[in-house]
Amino acid sequence: MSDKPHPDAVDVAGVWYLTDAKGNLVPFAAVKAADLLMDDTVRRILIAARELSAQIAAFKASTFEDVGALLALLAQQYGTKVGGAKGNVQLLSYDGCQKVQVQVADLLEFGPELQAAKTLIDECLTEWSTGGPVELQTLVKRAFQVDQQGKINRSELFMLLRVEMPDERWKRAMEAIRDSIRVVGSRTYVRFYERPAHDAAWRPVSIDMASL
Repeated sequence: MSDKPHPDAVDVAGVWYLTDAKGNLVPFAAVKAADLLMDDTVRRILIAARELSAQIAAFKASTFEDVGALLALLAQQYGTKVGGAKGNVQLLSYDGCQKVQVQVADLLEFGPELQAAKTLIDECLTEWSTGGPVELQTLVKRAFQVDQQGKINRSELFMLLRVEMPDERWKRAMEAIRDSIRVVGSRTYVRFYERPAHDAAWRPVSIDMASL
């Protein structure tokens, strides 16, 4: 029997086969050279990607351990908790040119009260003589527009909460939006910044491949 020609090749009665995307066994000899080249390229990239992903995960864990150890040491030294609201904290190098920022963000969901708010807002916009300012109509549309995952646009919704109108229905709608907000957890982020001088603008040190 010849050597195995591919890591996933299977031997069936002395003939090597590869499984295609539909689950069918295809004789290895019948697989196009271009498909084999693409397969090899994808596998090599994924090997490197898995290794890099593991390195980033280890770096993230060690970063939180280092920050946690420093905060615990400072808390012990000064007898108090170090950090801002919800555990947010900013660490600076002595020269003020390097910064590590840890931020804790709430994970939010919106309850059924949001639909009641939308109904009240629609009533207001319909009955107001001009239908409301065009800018407000656009903001309402953006706020209640869901993305592909069915998620409400949070930032636009919070902007809507800042709009004040004398109509009592509008006020009830804003109250319904606030009542709809549910904090279902939190997520901790760590970000890195540097600058060439203490009075220069901060530049992020990105480990997000999409932003490089």
